[in-house]
Amino acid sequence: MPDTPNITAVPTPRLRRGLRLFLFYSSAVLMTGVVSLLFADLLWRTGWSTARTVLLSLFVILFLLTAIGCMHGVYGFLIRILGTRRRITGLKPYKDQNIDGVSTAIIFPIYNENSVRVLEGLRATYESLDRTGQLDRFDFFILSDSTNPDRWVEEERRWSELVCDLDALGKIYYRRRLFNEERKSGNVRDFLNTWGKRYRYFVCCDADSVMRGETLVDLVKLMEVHPTVGLIQTVPALVNAESLFGRIQQFANRLYAPVFIAGLNYWALDFGNYWGHNAIIRTEPFMQYCDLPQLPGRKPFGGQILSHDFVEAALMLRENWQVWLAYDLEGSYEEAPQSLVDNAQRERRWCQGNMQHTLVLFAKGLRGVSRMHLILGIFGYLASPLWLAFMLTFNWIYCYQKYTQLSNISVESFNPYLKAWSGTEQALLIFIICMVVIMLPKFLSLIDLANDWPRRKQFGGLLNAAGGVVGETIFSTLHAPLLMLWHTRFVITNIAGISVGWTTQTRSADGTDWLYAFQRHWGHMLIGIVWGWFTWKLDPGLFYWFTPVLAGMVLSVPLSVLTSRRTAGAWAKTLGLFLTPEETGPPVELVSLRSRMAIHDLTSEESPRFRIHAGLATAVLDPYVNAVHVSLLREKQMNPVYAEHFKRLGTGTDNARELGEKLLAWGPGRLKPSERMVVLADQGVMVWLHQQAWLRPEEKLAPWWKAMIREFSHRE
Repeated sequence: MPDTPNITAVPTPRLRRGLRLFLFYSSAVLMTGVVSLLFADLLWRTGWSTARTVLLSLFVILFLLTAIGCMHGVYGFLIRILGTRRRITGLKPYKDQNIDGVSTAIIFPIYNENSVRVLEGLRATYESLDRTGQLDRFDFFILSDSTNPDRWVEEERRWSELVCDLDALGKIYYRRRLFNEERKSGNVRDFLNTWGKRYRYFVCCDADSVMRGETLVDLVKLMEVHPTVGLIQTVPALVNAESLFGRIQQFANRLYAPVFIAGLNYWALDFGNYWGHNAIIRTEPFMQYCDLPQLPGRKPFGGQILSHDFVEAALMLRENWQVWLAYDLEGSYEEAPQSLVDNAQRERRWCQGNMQHTLVLFAKGLRGVSRMHLILGIFGYLASPLWLAFMLTFNWIYCYQKYTQLSNISVESFNPYLKAWSGTEQALLIFIICMVVIMLPKFLSLIDLANDWPRRKQFGGLLNAAGGVVGETIFSTLHAPLLMLWHTRFVITNIAGISVGWTTQTRSADGTDWLYAFQRHWGHMLIGIVWGWFTWKLDPGLFYWFTPVLAGMVLSVPLSVLTSRRTAGAWAKTLGLFLTPEETGPPVELVSLRSRMAIHDLTSEESPRFRIHAGLATAVLDPYVNAVHVSLLREKQMNPVYAEHFKRLGTGTDNARELGEKLLAWGPGRLKPSERMVVLADQGVMVWLHQQAWLRPEEKLAPWWKAMIREFSHRE
């Protein structure tokens, strides 16, 4: 039986949590009410209409979302200035907690990722844990869902090399699933069904995660001293960005996130959220309560839940297990996309997952706070089409007024203090208030930085940090219209029933070329040009008001290309802009990772293993790699859990042997990827292929094999 949380020991009384929720959201609602009345008064003075009713409704929703974001900054700033014990690291002493006999698994679910980066990140985490003296309490698992044959072999080869380098046999495991059912959540569940009962906790990492050893040990200790806690989510710092886009995102994450997350923790407390990685989870309740259901209906709203993390946190909370954000626990790192286009591709997947949460909202038994997390996630994407609708409605009102030549029937303001104001003055006041609400959290983050001398130095000084905020604000102003158009398209395609595929996240900083950027942004440019021409024809004054929005669209191609460049990122770094603590004083884990990745980048081009189908060739020709691959296949075949999977795949039959013959006679290029996977998944055929490739006369082998054998022999 899983541990049952002691409900009476929940550290946050309902009354206190309710008061915090009331104060936080009533502040946002009150602010929205005041500004919405000003906006309604402005519309009233120029004559009411149906279009103005729509405009006011959109304004209320959009401003409320903006006000909620502002309140996160305000409350977070006050928390960081005044301090609080209402955080997971401040509730009880935990540093001296003994964790002898406590077993924790650290899992890395991967899908066609760069195996070098994954395993070097794992190495950095492993070595950091070793320095704490607590390594024996942890095991590492690489959980592969890779469907690329070459990636599969490369993962196995580099895993075996890493185990040898670290003398980590029995500490670092590798498992590749035969069928990629239910994506990452299915991968994690497959691991838990097989090995979960061996571990009290597991830490779920992403393919680009790195975690400090002390942080991992602290997470285990926190779970031990809080037996009612089911999940603790760290706040990963973005690191290792090289492009200008990546460094701007990294800077914003490191400067603004501490304030925003402190504000989120103010009202969420032990009803926090899960972001899918860099979190520790209590295994038994997760296994019992977090098996995700299939949503009713067709894709993209129905079927498998893509954004599983929010839902898993909600399911834990429903069963009275606490979820906390350890926002003040350092030593958790991840990487992010390096260009606008790569970031949009990731947003596309997240958008569909968050839109699915509209069905989850109505699930029975969910906590109200969990529904609030889901709603905020949904409106993170709905805000874009609402913003677009707001601007189009405004343009329609302006256009209708001009071309019908109907005069405004002006009436006095219902606010006695505004009767002497003109409509232009009142509109300017509303605009200024909106800008203050948007910018206030950024200024508070700078003030928070100014009050912390060691941290201020890590950002290159207050002046450099302020320059970074200005640069980030300019970029965000240009980037926001593109996100608006992208998110609007994503939402519309989801509603139309178009589902997103499962693709590997792009994480490199190779840069976006001009032709590719034009292919991705020509629609944005066209919309910006046509919209700009239209507003200019309506009124040049209106055009100037829309300039910040239109500029991002018209300049989307050069903005996308130039911000994706490493040279632009390096230039900003030399100026002291967008510096972060991990750049000015990098921790040991990141230094190790960067140095090893630099060595790999210098030597990788010389290796034929990185050519097309090279993984397959290595698995067949290299006796060591072949032996590792075959031994892992044999282990699977001895496991009854996989017996049915092997039957479904068709291995161990004449089909695999026949495909092996074709592989030798024709080369891998004539076989489909699925056929190459069938060959690689049959341990008997792989042993036979290794023998045949070296023993057969050359005339009975495809020219591709002859070239690979000569290359392999020369290398050896």
